[in-house]
Amino acid sequence: MFISPAYAQFFGGGGDTSSTIVQMAPLGLIFVVFYFFMIRPQQKKAKDQRAMLDAIRRGDRVVTGGGIIGIVAKVAANDEVLIDIAENTRIRVLRSSISTVMAKPAPAGKADNDDDETKEIEVLPPAKDDQTP
Repeated sequence: MFISPAYAQFFGGGGDTSSTIVQMAPLGLIFVVFYFFMIRPQQKKAKDQRAMLDAIRRGDRVVTGGGIIGIVAKVAANDEVLIDIAENTRIRVLRSSISTVMAKPAPAGKADNDDDETKEIEVLPPAKDDQTP
């Protein structure tokens, strides 16, 4: 009596449940796509960043969020790191402000090419062409 027929039919008029499932399917599909293309990669990246920060050791070359490049001198506390940025210049930064851990620097006396090793190069004869004039 007080409820209009359209309102009664929409909210409790015994509508077909399969049409409701069909209407909700695109929303579920959108959620699945968002999960695999946005949420999951962000969680993986955050996990990798956390593992990288937990693995910081003395001697690692790091880049802070502000762009300062230095070598870790000491891991002072759980959340602080002392970094040498120049000779006799040491700064203290939060571990969370480190954005990248670069490769450990090579020792000063060690070069990439060892002179002690002699590398033998195999010389091949030139290939013969079948189409000689």
